[in-house]
Amino acid sequence: MSSRQTSRHQRLRRGAPLRRANRWPIWLDVLLRLGVAFLLVGIVVFVHWSDRAGLHDSHDGQISFLDVVYFTMISVTTTGFGDITPVSDRARLIEAVIVTPIRIAVLFIFIGTAYRFVLKQTWEKWRMARIQAKLTDHIVVLGFGVSGSEAVRELIARGTDPAQIVVVDGARHRVDAAEQMGCNVLEGDASNDDTLLDIRVERARSVLVSAGRDDTTILIVLTVRHLAPQVPISVVIRSQDNELLARQAGATNVINPVSFTGLLLAGSAQGEHVADYIADLAGIDGRVQLRERAIVDDEIGRSIDELATSGRGLSLYRQGKAYGFWEKEARLLQRDDIIVEVVVRDPRGAKS
Repeated sequence: MSSRQTSRHQRLRRGAPLRRANRWPIWLDVLLRLGVAFLLVGIVVFVHWSDRAGLHDSHDGQISFLDVVYFTMISVTTTGFGDITPVSDRARLIEAVIVTPIRIAVLFIFIGTAYRFVLKQTWEKWRMARIQAKLTDHIVVLGFGVSGSEAVRELIARGTDPAQIVVVDGARHRVDAAEQMGCNVLEGDASNDDTLLDIRVERARSVLVSAGRDDTTILIVLTVRHLAPQVPISVVIRSQDNELLARQAGATNVINPVSFTGLLLAGSAQGEHVADYIADLAGIDGRVQLRERAIVDDEIGRSIDELATSGRGLSLYRQGKAYGFWEKEARLLQRDDIIVEVVVRDPRGAKS
């Protein structure tokens, strides 16, 4: 990994605490909590029975084992009814030093369990429902493997609010990693209609698909295009034979990392700086950056060489057709044109 990539990763991870997902099933977690609570109660029963001579029963004056169990449960869960009371100094010391801390611990266990499995889940469902209702103009990332995670890191580094990114993946550890980056996450099948409807894919700004397998990726593209006919879809396809299938399925942009790597290798064979410059163009931390945008009103009627940003225009897209900067169409910009330009970045990261 280059020093530039390392610095970017360190910047994105700064302040994020280390977290490990709980792999235990809910029923086992509940049993563990209850087991600890009853263990603490058992300790108090043993202590009370060992010091039963310091207790007084106002009913019959005798302290049986059943009385000890009763007194323990009452004293742990409440302040007691006064029918059985500690009368010796030792018994009162035990109540103050041993029983009271255990009482507090047991109450915390039960309150924590109620929060964990009732209040927290209710709150999270309500909060996620609010988030889902407001989702619009967000970026959907379907698949959080190597390509998907790198894309999210680059988006955040370029200034995209993680709250505007929704990640869907079937693997729990990948979903957890995306959540740690501040993204909205959903663990599920990205090719399922209900999953995509839950994340409001029809309102998305764009969809990025990297499922790891070309057949799965194409199936996801078909599903997304069915639900969101107008949303741009960018996909990663690893076999050149499947690129046409991905476009026929509805992909707007098809990226083949194998072919792209071959282009870099071929370019580097003819010059040692070609690959470095392409990486410089693609990354947010480079001195220059490729950017696609619509032209502004002040640029209408100008040439692509006279952009308001002082960037260098490379290509022009007009009514779905591409024109290079050397073609005559690029000499006169028109309303609704889309351009791809190279902009220079200053050391503070601001575009010039």
